[in-house]
This record gives sequence, C-alpha cells and structure tokens, in this order.
Amino acid sequence: MKLIVIGLGQCGGRIADEFARLNRRAHGRRGIEIVLGAFAVNTDDADLTGLSHISSDYQHRILIGRRKTSGHGVGKINELGAEIAREDGDKIVDAIRTVKKLFEADAFMVIAGCGGGTGSGSLPIISQYLKERYRDMPVYDLIVLPFQHEEETEERTIYNSATCIKSASAIADAIFLVDNQRYVKKDFSLKSNLSRINAMIAEPFYDVLCAGEEKKSKYVGAKTLDAGDIMATLSGWTVIGCGSEHLPTMVFPFERSDHFRKKGTEIYRGVQTMDKAVGELSLQCDPKNAGRAMYLLSAPPKLMNMDLIKELGDYLRELAPNATIRSGDYPREKGVLDVTVILSELKDVEKIRKYYERTTAIIPKLKRREEEMESGLKDLDKAAKDIPSLL
Repeated sequence: MKLIVIGLGQCGGRIADEFARLNRRAHGRRGIEIVLGAFAVNTDDADLTGLSHISSDYQHRILIGRRKTSGHGVGKINELGAEIAREDGDKIVDAIRTVKKLFEADAFMVIAGCGGGTGSGSLPIISQYLKERYRDMPVYDLIVLPFQHEEETEERTIYNSATCIKSASAIADAIFLVDNQRYVKKDFSLKSNLSRINAMIAEPFYDVLCAGEEKKSKYVGAKTLDAGDIMATLSGWTVIGCGSEHLPTMVFPFERSDHFRKKGTEIYRGVQTMDKAVGELSLQCDPKNAGRAMYLLSAPPKLMNMDLIKELGDYLRELAPNATIRSGDYPREKGVLDVTVILSELKDVEKIRKYYERTTAIIPKLKRREEEMESGLKDLDKAAKDIPSLL
C-alpha cells in the first residue's frame, strides 16, 4: 500500500518524519516505495526545523498562518488552528499536487496530536479538504492522544481532544487511535522518550505497507495482504499493534526439522507473538468490540505453513468473535517472527467516551471563566474612568 502522509502540528510532523524514515528503509533494504510523499504542516517554524527525514523545501515543510501567529504557533487554541487551516488549506493541496506518482497512491494518512492547537484544529479541516478534492481515495487519520499528566493538569487538552476527535470521526474513513501513555518509559529522558514513542507509533505499519508492494517473487506471500484487503478492513475507530519474537538459530540441534516437538514450538511461538501484538495495541480496547480485524505474519519462509496460519486465525477469532477477519503472510524476515494485528470498526472505545463526558462537564467551567474575566476587566475599567489618560 502506498500512502501520502501529512503531519499536522509538532506531534503530527514528527510522526510523519518517522514515516519518511520507514520509506527510506523500505527503499534501501527492499527496493519498495511505501510513502510517495511526506509533508509536515505547522504554524511554528521552529518545529518544522527540527525534522530529519522530510525534505526541507517549502513544499514539504509547510508553514501556515504566518500572518496571525508570526511563526510561533497558536498556543493550544485549536479554534485558531482550524481557522488557519481553512484559510491556508490550499497550500497543502498545491504541495500534494507536486508528488510525481500521486496517481499511484492508495490513500492519505493525516496525522496529528489531538491535545495541542495546530494539529488538533487543522486535522478535521485538512481531512475534509482531501475528501472533497480526491473523492476516490480514502482518508485515514492517525490521532495521538495526550499523556496522562497533560490530561490531569490541563483542561484545555481534554477539550481539544474531544472536539478534534468528534470532528474527525465525521470525515475520515478510519481513525487510528494512539495512546501516548502506553509507550512511556519512566527511566528515559523526555527527548529520548518522545523520539522512541514516535518511532514505535510508525513501526507497526512497516510490514503491512510493504507486503502488497513486494517486487521479488520469493518474498511474495502465498496469501498477499495488499491495499484492497487493508481498505476493506479499515473503518471507523481502529487500533494497530505489532509483536516480535527473535528466533533462536537452533532450537533442537539433534532433531529433524519435521520433529513434532519443533512443530509444536513453532506454533506456540506464533500464538505467543500474536498475544504480544494484542498486548501492544496502540490503544487499550476490548477486541470483542471489533467489527473487522486483520493480521499479517512475517517470518522466514521455512516457518510459513498452514498449521501456523490456521492457529493464528483461530486465536484471533477467539479474541474478536464478532469481526470479519482477513489475513496474509509475508516471507521476508530473517531470524525474526513478526505478527501485526489491526482491529477496526470498534463499536465502543472507553477512552474516547470519557473524553466526551469530561468535556461536557468542562465547557460550562470554561464559559464561566471567560465571563468572570470579562466582568473583572469591566470593573477595572470603571475604577479607572476618572483618571486622565496620556494618549
């Protein structure tokens, strides 16, 4: 599957930068192109400067709203971010038109953190622009939820998240939800944590995007998972996870390759890796709520067999009994067994429901604070009315 990736705001831009890195890796190691164009859009020029893999020209690192923000961001006011996106959205569309192989793209991936201002406000607006101009291409949003400490200390973060998510859900064909908190390592520095988190968010997409674009026949799976399968799976609220298991060079040194113990170990290892993938889903959820699901097995060709595929399918069926399941194999890896799991069309997402409930309670508080501020300023003006002015 080939994507056009657009990162909005600081968070979105950095994750889009990671997708550009994955594309370079796929091109260098596999001769495959999975990201035809990667763009970073921001109201803060300093954030655009900090990227590493997206081309540094103005058509790939796009500064919007300079007249209103002077290149210093919107200060977490997502209404302003949305307003700027409406005014400067054509800049992004014009940049997308410069992609040489645009006609080969299968979908758009629009990425943003929902707790800030620029990304939160512009994501639904840009998604709508793309839907209107490219009607035949699906638009997938990847929304990164705030850290726990942001939710606890900043009411504006909750408000931004709820308004962004509600607006995006009315536009996008599917929304990948990513909970930042699930990737935090407490003993890492802030910079190391954020870099590591951004890489971990993008990484599960690597094999899924590569599998259907493989050019070498020996690496094409018996059941290829291509763009059609992915598009048929993705709908509504969606999560993704990847499990990995390093294979020992020799499990049973004195036994034949068809020995029953080795066979049983291989199957158990595959199921265990799928279990890891479900445990590492981008957002904690109940798989039973999924209406669609998909898994991709990537492993050395010798490990690919019908028993393992069947066992993985049966296990995912147990976890997601109400889902339509699609699967594929990708005999590419050496010494590693990877299983990528996508759960889509989730009927209930507890964390999103909590955002909506908390925002409903927050809105009256925000309005009251605004009224108190206006009232206080009026009282101050009254107190100064008899004082002469120097202007």
